[in-house]
Amino acid sequence: MEMGKVRRLDDAAGRYIEFCKSTFPNQFDLHNLKLVVDCAHGAAYHIAPNVFHELGAEIIAIGNQPNGMNINDGVGATAPQACISEVKASGADYGIALDGDADRLQMVDAQGHLFNGDELLYLVAKDRIESGKEVRGAVGTLMTNFAIEKAFQNLGVPFERAAVGDRYVLEKLKQHDWMMGGESSGHLIFLDKHTTGDGIVAALQVLATIRRSGKGIRERLSNVQMYPQILLNVRYKKPYDWQNDQNLQQVQRDVVQDLGSNGRVLVRASGTEPVLRVMVEAKSLEIAKSLAEKIAQRIPVE
Repeated sequence: MEMGKVRRLDDAAGRYIEFCKSTFPNQFDLHNLKLVVDCAHGAAYHIAPNVFHELGAEIIAIGNQPNGMNINDGVGATAPQACISEVKASGADYGIALDGDADRLQMVDAQGHLFNGDELLYLVAKDRIESGKEVRGAVGTLMTNFAIEKAFQNLGVPFERAAVGDRYVLEKLKQHDWMMGGESSGHLIFLDKHTTGDGIVAALQVLATIRRSGKGIRERLSNVQMYPQILLNVRYKKPYDWQNDQNLQQVQRDVVQDLGSNGRVLVRASGTEPVLRVMVEAKSLEIAKSLAEKIAQRIPVE
């Protein structure tokens, strides 16, 4: 290998840290913030703590001891309780939970409240609009909470849903020439900052909103009341052409009519097994559960 290529590889971590920092506004820093950074024993274990530290934060790193077998094992964005517990135990201001490949983000405040990708996407959009920047539109997925869709409508921001998967979010963003989208699971994409999803960059966008507004995440989201969601997995009896089942379609129409503008219904098939996933969001958990069961009862089961 040529000497120049060796130097570039040796310096890759440092250059990536500098890139991440460059996405954070120059007029702000993270001084006087205490952050728990959960790296999920994954790709960002030696990068993420340094990014936030170099911007001035006090860092408590967890999930930063990979052994080749423990990636996402009880830590990170897919298991955020570890981050929640450490934030509360250490008196940190926020927790940043990445996943193993560092493209998902969940965040935790000092009281242990967990914020998912839906909420964080809206938070950044709201901040940009309040800062006088244009937000041409935003993309979520079929699983994005109905409250977020309504919140974007109240901002005057067009909102569209893509199929579940960050690749589909990215496709729809490029289709509309929009800049921001994401998933509940924490894949967040800001195309004016990066060409794809990046959990560290996404966390910096959220922290920038905190610095700019002087308010915490929960306070900034006080106008968004997430809708309770019920998801039922119903294993059906084969063969079953569920898309042409008139009884199932009728009960779905009935439920949609019952909900009106106060909820959402989604029925979709698993791609790997004979299962229909019935999801209902409503203003109360009891209503969501009742209506989801009403649909599920029309599906012929094994």
